[in-house]
Parts: sequence; C-alpha cells; structure tokens
Amino acid sequence: MREDDRMAELPVQLQPFVLEVAAAADQRVDRVGQLDFHRPGSTARTGAILFVHGGPVPADLDVLPRDWPVYTGYASAAAQRGLVGVTVDHSLIHGLDRLIDAADDVEAAIAVLRADPQVDPNRIALWFFSGAGLLAGEWLDSRPDWLRCVLLSYPRLATPPGVDELVSAAEVIGKPANSVLPVLLTRVGREREELAGPVAEFVSAGGAALDIIDVPKGQHGFDMLDHTDESRAAVTKALDWAIAHLGEDPSAQLPIPAPTSQPTSTPTTTTRPTATATAAGAPAAAGTPAGPASQQVAPATTRTQAPADQLAAESASGALTAAASSLPASASAPSVSAGADSPAARVVRREQAAYLAHDLEAFLAMYSPTAQLQLADGTVMRGRRSLREYYRPHFETGQCKTELIQRITLGEWVVDHSLVHDSDQGPTPTISLYRVQEGLIVEVRFLA
Repeated sequence: MREDDRMAELPVQLQPFVLEVAAAADQRVDRVGQLDFHRPGSTARTGAILFVHGGPVPADLDVLPRDWPVYTGYASAAAQRGLVGVTVDHSLIHGLDRLIDAADDVEAAIAVLRADPQVDPNRIALWFFSGAGLLAGEWLDSRPDWLRCVLLSYPRLATPPGVDELVSAAEVIGKPANSVLPVLLTRVGREREELAGPVAEFVSAGGAALDIIDVPKGQHGFDMLDHTDESRAAVTKALDWAIAHLGEDPSAQLPIPAPTSQPTSTPTTTTRPTATATAAGAPAAAGTPAGPASQQVAPATTRTQAPADQLAAESASGALTAAASSLPASASAPSVSAGADSPAARVVRREQAAYLAHDLEAFLAMYSPTAQLQLADGTVMRGRRSLREYYRPHFETGQCKTELIQRITLGEWVVDHSLVHDSDQGPTPTISLYRVQEGLIVEVRFLA
C-alpha cells in the first residue's frame, strides 16, 4: 500500500507529524499523571516546552491527544534539541464548556513540570494549538518571570457564544508591561473563516510585540495534514524560535537581596476590601478581602490612635507574631516595618497601587494564574478567574477602609497587621499573609 493511501485511511488526529523524528536511543519518555515527559539524552538541567493540545475532540477517541503523532513528534523534536518536551491531556477534549477546567488542568501541569528535577523552572515555554489558544490569554496577561515565550499555532482566539470567556489574548497582547514576553504566531493561509477573523484582530493588537510565521498554503492542522516543504520549514522555524528563547542565560538576573531587620512602627492608611467574619463564621457583607491598597506613609509623630483602635491593635499583636512564626523555618530573619522593603513587599505594594487606582486587571496581573486565596472563614478560591469574579464588585464600590499597622517581611512572605474599619462592626484587627514567588502573588491567607 502506498504511503498516501495508508495516511488517507487514518483518522485526522492519527496522521503522522510532518517532520520525521526518530527518537535517539538515549531518549526516554516518562508518564507522570496526565503528562508525558520526553527527555533528552543528557541528564543536565534544561528548559522545557509544554505542548497544549486543542479541542474539543470526538467523544469516541481511543487515543488521547498526548499520544497523537503530532504532539509526540513535537515533544520528541524538542528532546532531540536538548530540551524537555512535555505533552498533557486536559479537559478541553470534552468540549469548550470545560474551558475553565482545562485552564486549571494546564496550570496544574505547569506546576508539575516546573517541579521536575531535570527542568530549569525559570526556562519554560508554552505552546498552544488550535482551541487551546483560548487558554493563552491568562499567560499573556500575567507574564510570570519563568515564562520565556509563548507560541500559538493556528489558534482559536474568540470564545463561542454561551461559553464562559477567559482573558482575551487580543486584549492583553499589546498592553504595556514591566516585562517583555516573546510571542510567536504560526498563521495558516487556509484558516477557517470563524478563526481567521479573531486571529487578524490579534495580529493588529500585537504589533511589534508579535512574531509571525506564515504558512500561505497551510490549513488548520497543517503540521499533520499538509506534508509539504512549506509545512516542514514552518515547524522547524517555530521550534528553532522556541529553543533560541529558552537558551537565554537566566543567571543574568539580579540576585534577590536579603531582608534587613530594623524594626519600625510607622502606621499607614489604605482603602480596600478585607475579610471579616460574622458570629456565624461567614464573611461579613461589607468586609471583603482584597490585597491592601497602596500605602500612604504618614509621619509617626502626627498620628493619634483612638482608644478602640489601640485596643484592637494590641489584641492582634500576638496574632501577628504567631502568623510570622508559622511560616517556614527555612526563611530568613524577618524585617519588621510598615514600609519594609523586599522583592516580595514590592510586589504587594504594586498590587496595592493597582487597587487604589481601581484597575482590576492590573491588580489581578500581580497574582499567579494558579494563586490561592483563603478567607478568614476557611473559604478557598483558586485561580485568577475566581479572584476576578470575587473582586469585581469591590472594585466598583471601593467602600472599605483598611489601616496598615505593621508589616513583617520574611523571605517570600509578607505579613500585614491591619485594622479594618467597617461601619457595622467597627475596627476589626486582621492579619493578611501574602506569599510571593517569581514576582507574582501565589497565596494569600486572611486571619481575623
């Protein structure tokens, strides 16, 4: 049987990869939960690419996407070039109504990937295909320090009607940011009409921030359907682009300064929603958590504390000490100051400034897409989508007032002791714990 005839009998998803990739004898594949790690022959620590498949896919599939030749081909090609190539199965295979679940799956996969001993956690690329383009916006928005580049191949970038939308890639690709995130779009000339329009909008919004590889004769899924020189050249160029960006030396980053330990007790006043609890243990309607707003430091000699404030502050001092002592023992000595400066404290202050400016998206951009927030009553929210839904009404009203009494910095932790002024309950002492990693807030706990 001729090769063309054999390929014609295969379902679309089992068509061979356009590159001939023969795994080297010393390469291996490790299956870890929903992830497959395609490892290079060398055991040296290296960068990694997570290949994120699209969807939805037919319900009667016998072979899940991470075993499709196109994705195993990409991952193996990455391993041949000295990187760890990782494929993952996620919930988008079940339908676009599982988009939020798929985003959580990808976030969890990234956490596993970055924890792998062979992977340099600061040299990660994310490569989104087809329907997975809907998952890219959050990463284009947050731009964590460890994310070296993002690639999109024939992506879907507009959410169909009736599907909960995540962050729109077109809305965030061109936004000003402190960090420049390289982005590569592989665009096909014979794209489906409903996909081509949003891609054109994305290109227009991206401007100079976007690199593009055009495949004029290519169709959606060209990397397994169009076995042409044009297709092979486009895939090779995209792989080379990713490798070049992952090959940058991360040691050029400045070291994180060790925290100092000179205590002060300068009070500050901020406005933001903060968690308080009712007698039944549920969050009060007016007392809702948000990271404290940008601090405005007043001279200590000009502040007069009301008796109720003073009693509340004194009652919380032990809790602040206990909260700090509960942090990991490996952390360095604490810096106690209302204006304590450390890399983590600077991130928290940027979050606060965004709140004070009523800029919800800038506020959320300071949080990891996988961030976890725990309220005083034990309620836990995970992911930036949950935070956006929770905080949006508070940004629209901005009625709560919080007074920062003391701040402790302890390595990657920032611990704030604040008084929450609520018209119904009066001043309520609150302890807020922020954990910052890679320039983003990954965890917040509110204790009341």
